[in-house]
Amino acid sequence: MTLEFGIGLRGLENIAQDAQAAEKLGYQFVSTGEHIFFYGPTNNGLIALAAAAGATQTIKLMSAITLVPLYPPALLAKQIATLDSVSNGRFNLGVGVGGEFPKEFEASGVPVRERGARTNEALDIIQRLMTETDVSYSGRFTTMNEVTLYPRPIQQPHPPIWISGRTDAAMKRCAKFGDGWLPYMYTPERLAESLSKIQTFSSETDRQSPVKPGLFIFFAVHHDRQTAIKMATDRLSLQYNQDFSQLVGKYALAGTPDDCIQRLREYADAGAQTVILNSACPASYIEENEALLAQEVIPAFR
Repeated sequence: MTLEFGIGLRGLENIAQDAQAAEKLGYQFVSTGEHIFFYGPTNNGLIALAAAAGATQTIKLMSAITLVPLYPPALLAKQIATLDSVSNGRFNLGVGVGGEFPKEFEASGVPVRERGARTNEALDIIQRLMTETDVSYSGRFTTMNEVTLYPRPIQQPHPPIWISGRTDAAMKRCAKFGDGWLPYMYTPERLAESLSKIQTFSSETDRQSPVKPGLFIFFAVHHDRQTAIKMATDRLSLQYNQDFSQLVGKYALAGTPDDCIQRLREYADAGAQTVILNSACPASYIEENEALLAQEVIPAFR
Protein backbone atom coordinates (compact mmCIF):
# COMPACT_ATOMS: atom_id res chain seq x y z
CA MET A 1 0.00 0.00 0.00
CA THR A 2 1.18 3.51 -0.83
CA LEU A 3 0.59 6.56 1.36
CA GLU A 4 1.67 10.18 1.06
CA PHE A 5 2.94 11.89 4.19
CA GLY A 6 3.11 15.40 5.51
CA ILE A 7 4.88 16.79 8.55
CA GLY A 8 4.07 19.75 10.77
CA LEU A 9 6.36 22.73 11.13
CA ARG A 10 8.41 22.37 14.28
CA GLY A 11 7.73 25.78 15.78
CA LEU A 12 7.58 29.51 15.34
CA GLU A 13 11.26 30.39 15.19
CA ASN A 14 12.79 28.52 12.24
CA ILE A 15 10.01 28.05 9.69
CA ALA A 16 12.20 28.29 6.60
CA GLN A 17 14.75 25.79 7.91
CA ASP A 18 12.03 23.43 9.15
CA ALA A 19 10.30 23.43 5.77
CA GLN A 20 13.59 22.80 3.98
CA ALA A 21 14.31 19.88 6.33
CA ALA A 22 10.89 18.37 5.62
CA GLU A 23 11.48 18.66 1.88
CA LYS A 24 14.93 17.08 2.19
CA LEU A 25 13.54 14.17 4.25
CA GLY A 26 11.08 13.39 1.44
CA TYR A 27 7.77 14.39 2.99
CA GLN A 28 5.11 15.35 0.43
CA PHE A 29 3.54 18.08 2.60
CA VAL A 30 4.62 20.56 5.23
CA SER A 31 1.77 21.72 7.42
CA THR A 32 0.83 23.92 10.32
CA GLY A 33 -2.26 24.61 12.36
CA GLU A 34 -3.30 27.89 13.88
CA HIS A 35 -5.04 29.67 16.69
CA ILE A 36 -5.25 33.33 17.57
CA PHE A 37 -5.07 32.46 21.26
CA PHE A 38 -4.57 29.01 22.79
CA TYR A 39 -2.96 27.24 25.73
CA GLY A 40 0.51 27.89 24.32
CA PRO A 41 2.26 29.64 21.40
CA THR A 42 0.71 29.06 17.97
CA ASN A 43 1.23 30.14 14.36
CA ASN A 44 -0.98 31.97 11.99
CA GLY A 45 -1.12 29.19 9.45
CA LEU A 46 -1.26 31.15 6.21
CA ILE A 47 1.59 33.48 7.12
CA ALA A 48 3.74 30.60 8.36
CA LEU A 49 3.13 28.65 5.15
CA ALA A 50 4.00 31.68 3.06
CA ALA A 51 7.40 31.70 4.77
CA ALA A 52 7.72 27.96 4.12
CA ALA A 53 6.78 28.45 0.46
CA GLY A 54 9.56 30.95 -0.07
CA ALA A 55 12.14 28.56 1.35
CA THR A 56 11.17 25.43 -0.63
CA GLN A 57 10.72 24.28 -4.21
CA THR A 58 8.48 21.22 -4.47
CA ILE A 59 6.92 20.26 -1.16
CA LYS A 60 3.18 20.93 -0.92
CA LEU A 61 1.75 23.20 1.77
CA MET A 62 -1.18 22.18 3.99
CA SER A 63 -2.97 24.39 6.50
CA ALA A 64 -4.01 21.83 9.07
CA ILE A 65 -6.17 23.55 9.88
CA THR A 66 -7.35 27.09 9.07
CA LEU A 67 -10.00 28.41 11.47
CA VAL A 68 -12.29 29.54 8.69
CA PRO A 69 -15.10 31.14 10.79
CA LEU A 70 -12.65 33.67 12.24
CA TYR A 71 -11.93 35.21 8.80
CA PRO A 72 -14.08 37.44 6.59
CA PRO A 73 -14.62 35.12 3.60
CA ALA A 74 -13.47 37.61 0.96
CA LEU A 75 -10.25 38.28 2.85
CA LEU A 76 -9.59 34.57 3.28
CA ALA A 77 -10.21 33.96 -0.43
CA LYS A 78 -7.66 36.64 -1.25
CA GLN A 79 -5.08 35.12 1.08
CA ILE A 80 -5.64 31.62 -0.31
CA ALA A 81 -5.28 32.79 -3.90
CA THR A 82 -2.15 34.77 -3.08
CA LEU A 83 -0.52 31.91 -1.20
CA ASP A 84 -1.27 29.50 -4.04
CA SER A 85 0.25 31.97 -6.50
CA VAL A 86 3.45 32.67 -4.56
CA SER A 87 3.97 28.94 -3.95
CA ASN A 88 3.48 28.12 -7.66
CA GLY A 89 0.35 26.06 -7.03
CA ARG A 90 1.41 24.11 -3.95
CA PHE A 91 -1.18 25.21 -1.37
CA ASN A 92 -3.87 22.97 0.17
CA LEU A 93 -6.52 24.51 2.44
CA GLY A 94 -7.40 22.52 5.55
CA VAL A 95 -10.71 23.69 7.00
CA GLY A 96 -11.92 23.51 10.56
CA VAL A 97 -14.51 25.30 12.69
CA GLY A 98 -12.48 25.43 15.93
CA GLY A 99 -14.24 25.99 19.22
CA GLU A 100 -11.73 24.36 21.58
CA PHE A 101 -10.74 27.81 22.87
CA PRO A 102 -13.89 29.99 22.96
CA LYS A 103 -12.00 33.08 24.11
CA GLU A 104 -10.45 33.50 20.66
CA PHE A 105 -13.93 33.64 19.15
CA GLU A 106 -15.02 36.21 21.70
CA ALA A 107 -11.92 38.29 21.01
CA SER A 108 -12.58 38.12 17.26
CA GLY A 109 -16.22 39.18 17.58
CA VAL A 110 -17.52 35.83 16.29
CA PRO A 111 -20.11 33.94 18.37
CA VAL A 112 -18.79 30.43 18.85
CA ARG A 113 -22.24 28.97 18.27
CA GLU A 114 -22.19 30.36 14.71
CA ARG A 115 -18.92 28.74 13.69
CA GLY A 116 -20.40 25.93 11.60
CA ALA A 117 -22.82 28.16 9.70
CA ARG A 118 -20.12 30.76 9.10
CA THR A 119 -17.75 28.10 7.75
CA ASN A 120 -20.33 26.74 5.31
CA GLU A 121 -21.14 30.22 4.03
CA ALA A 122 -17.44 31.08 3.73
CA LEU A 123 -16.69 27.95 1.69
CA ASP A 124 -19.54 28.75 -0.68
CA ILE A 125 -18.22 32.29 -1.13
CA ILE A 126 -14.58 31.22 -1.54
CA GLN A 127 -15.42 28.70 -4.24
CA ARG A 128 -17.56 31.23 -6.10
CA LEU A 129 -14.90 33.95 -5.91
CA MET A 130 -12.31 31.59 -7.36
CA THR A 131 -14.45 30.43 -10.26
CA GLU A 132 -16.73 33.34 -11.15
CA THR A 133 -16.56 37.03 -12.02
CA ASP A 134 -18.82 39.84 -10.81
CA VAL A 135 -19.88 37.82 -7.80
CA SER A 136 -22.84 39.04 -5.78
CA TYR A 137 -23.81 37.36 -2.55
CA SER A 138 -26.42 38.03 0.10
CA GLY A 139 -26.01 35.61 2.98
CA ARG A 140 -26.56 35.41 6.69
CA PHE A 141 -23.14 36.87 7.48
CA THR A 142 -21.78 38.29 4.22
CA THR A 143 -22.95 40.67 1.52
CA MET A 144 -21.02 41.28 -1.71
CA ASN A 145 -21.98 43.15 -4.86
CA GLU A 146 -20.37 42.43 -8.23
CA VAL A 147 -16.81 41.77 -7.07
CA THR A 148 -14.14 39.81 -8.94
CA LEU A 149 -11.09 38.19 -7.36
CA TYR A 150 -7.81 38.75 -9.21
CA PRO A 151 -5.36 37.19 -9.53
CA ARG A 152 -6.87 33.72 -9.42
CA PRO A 153 -5.02 30.87 -7.75
CA ILE A 154 -2.79 28.77 -9.98
CA GLN A 155 -4.66 25.58 -9.11
CA GLN A 156 -8.02 25.53 -10.84
CA PRO A 157 -10.82 25.69 -10.05
CA HIS A 158 -9.26 26.34 -6.62
CA PRO A 159 -6.62 24.85 -4.31
CA PRO A 160 -7.68 21.50 -2.79
CA ILE A 161 -9.97 21.90 0.22
CA TRP A 162 -9.56 19.39 3.04
CA ILE A 163 -12.31 19.34 5.65
CA SER A 164 -11.46 18.41 9.22
CA GLY A 165 -13.77 17.61 12.11
CA ARG A 166 -15.39 14.93 14.22
CA THR A 167 -19.12 15.38 13.71
CA ASP A 168 -21.72 14.47 11.11
CA ALA A 169 -21.95 18.20 10.33
CA ALA A 170 -18.26 18.17 9.35
CA MET A 171 -18.80 15.08 7.18
CA LYS A 172 -21.73 16.74 5.43
CA ARG A 173 -19.53 19.81 4.90
CA CYS A 174 -16.90 17.56 3.37
CA ALA A 175 -19.43 15.92 1.05
CA LYS A 176 -20.57 19.34 -0.16
CA PHE A 177 -17.36 21.37 -0.26
CA GLY A 178 -14.37 19.09 0.31
CA ASP A 179 -11.82 17.62 -2.02
CA GLY A 180 -10.38 15.67 0.89
CA TRP A 181 -11.26 14.54 4.42
CA LEU A 182 -8.67 15.21 7.14
CA PRO A 183 -10.05 14.19 10.56
CA TYR A 184 -7.99 14.13 13.76
CA MET A 185 -8.15 12.12 16.99
CA TYR A 186 -9.64 9.20 15.05
CA THR A 187 -9.18 5.46 15.45
CA PRO A 188 -8.97 3.39 12.25
CA GLU A 189 -12.47 2.13 12.93
CA ARG A 190 -13.86 5.64 13.23
CA LEU A 191 -12.03 6.69 10.07
CA ALA A 192 -13.66 3.89 8.09
CA GLU A 193 -17.07 4.77 9.52
CA SER A 194 -16.64 8.45 8.66
CA LEU A 195 -15.65 7.68 5.07
CA SER A 196 -18.74 5.54 4.68
CA LYS A 197 -20.89 8.37 6.01
CA ILE A 198 -19.27 10.89 3.66
CA GLN A 199 -19.98 8.57 0.74
CA THR A 200 -23.63 8.44 1.80
CA PHE A 201 -23.82 12.21 2.21
CA SER A 202 -22.09 12.66 -1.15
CA SER A 203 -24.80 10.62 -2.85
CA GLU A 204 -27.30 13.23 -1.63
CA THR A 205 -25.37 16.02 -3.41
CA ASP A 206 -24.45 16.57 -7.06
CA ARG A 207 -20.71 15.94 -6.57
CA GLN A 208 -19.06 13.87 -9.28
CA SER A 209 -15.70 12.93 -7.77
CA PRO A 210 -14.90 10.95 -4.61
CA VAL A 211 -13.45 12.60 -1.53
CA LYS A 212 -9.76 11.87 -0.97
CA PRO A 213 -9.35 10.17 2.43
CA GLY A 214 -6.74 11.52 4.81
CA LEU A 215 -5.81 11.64 8.47
CA PHE A 216 -4.14 14.08 10.84
CA ILE A 217 -2.28 12.36 13.67
CA PHE A 218 0.27 13.23 16.36
CA PHE A 219 3.27 10.96 16.63
CA ALA A 220 6.30 10.01 18.68
CA VAL A 221 8.59 7.26 17.39
CA HIS A 222 11.51 5.89 19.37
CA HIS A 223 13.36 2.59 19.50
CA ASP A 224 12.13 2.25 23.09
CA ARG A 225 8.33 1.89 23.09
CA GLN A 226 7.68 3.26 26.57
CA THR A 227 9.83 6.32 25.91
CA ALA A 228 7.75 7.13 22.83
CA ILE A 229 4.47 6.64 24.68
CA LYS A 230 5.58 8.85 27.57
CA MET A 231 6.72 11.59 25.22
CA ALA A 232 3.39 11.63 23.41
CA THR A 233 1.41 11.50 26.64
CA ASP A 234 3.31 14.38 28.23
CA ARG A 235 3.20 16.56 25.12
CA LEU A 236 -0.48 16.11 24.31
CA SER A 237 -1.57 16.43 27.94
CA LEU A 238 0.15 19.80 28.05
CA GLN A 239 -1.05 20.93 24.63
CA TYR A 240 -4.71 20.10 25.23
CA ASN A 241 -4.78 20.83 28.95
CA GLN A 242 -6.11 17.36 29.83
CA ASP A 243 -4.83 13.91 30.77
CA PHE A 244 -3.89 11.96 27.62
CA SER A 245 -2.50 8.87 29.40
CA GLN A 246 -5.50 6.77 28.35
CA LEU A 247 -5.90 8.39 24.93
CA VAL A 248 -2.47 8.15 23.30
CA GLY A 249 -2.92 4.50 22.35
CA LYS A 250 -6.18 5.30 20.57
CA TYR A 251 -5.50 8.60 18.89
CA ALA A 252 -1.74 9.04 18.46
CA LEU A 253 1.03 7.16 16.70
CA ALA A 254 3.44 6.28 19.50
CA GLY A 255 5.95 3.46 19.80
CA THR A 256 8.81 1.80 17.97
CA PRO A 257 9.15 2.06 14.18
CA ASP A 258 7.54 -1.37 13.85
CA ASP A 259 4.67 -0.29 16.12
CA CYS A 260 4.09 2.77 13.96
CA ILE A 261 4.18 0.77 10.74
CA GLN A 262 1.59 -1.65 12.10
CA ARG A 263 -0.72 1.13 13.25
CA LEU A 264 -0.40 3.05 9.98
CA ARG A 265 -1.34 -0.11 8.10
CA GLU A 266 -4.56 -0.21 10.14
CA TYR A 267 -5.31 3.36 9.06
CA ALA A 268 -4.46 2.53 5.45
CA ASP A 269 -6.76 -0.50 5.58
CA ALA A 270 -9.47 1.84 6.88
CA GLY A 271 -9.02 3.99 3.78
CA ALA A 272 -6.38 6.63 4.54
CA GLN A 273 -4.28 7.75 1.58
CA THR A 274 -2.75 10.96 2.95
CA VAL A 275 -1.35 11.20 6.49
CA ILE A 276 -0.40 14.54 8.01
CA LEU A 277 1.76 14.05 11.10
CA ASN A 278 2.72 16.39 13.90
CA SER A 279 5.44 15.65 16.45
CA ALA A 280 4.29 14.94 20.00
CA CYS A 281 7.61 14.96 21.81
CA PRO A 282 10.04 17.35 23.53
CA ALA A 283 11.53 20.09 21.36
CA SER A 284 14.96 18.55 21.78
CA TYR A 285 13.78 15.32 20.12
CA ILE A 286 11.66 16.69 17.24
CA GLU A 287 14.43 16.56 14.64
CA GLU A 288 15.27 12.95 15.50
CA ASN A 289 11.56 12.08 15.69
CA GLU A 290 10.92 13.29 12.15
CA ALA A 291 14.07 11.71 10.75
CA LEU A 292 13.36 8.32 12.35
CA LEU A 293 9.85 8.31 10.92
CA ALA A 294 11.15 9.25 7.46
CA GLN A 295 13.94 6.67 7.51
CA GLU A 296 12.39 3.66 9.25
CA VAL A 297 8.59 3.97 8.96
CA ILE A 298 7.63 5.74 5.75
CA PRO A 299 9.68 3.42 3.44
CA ALA A 300 7.22 0.64 4.33
CA PHE A 301 4.54 2.60 2.43
CA ARG A 302 6.49 3.47 -0.71
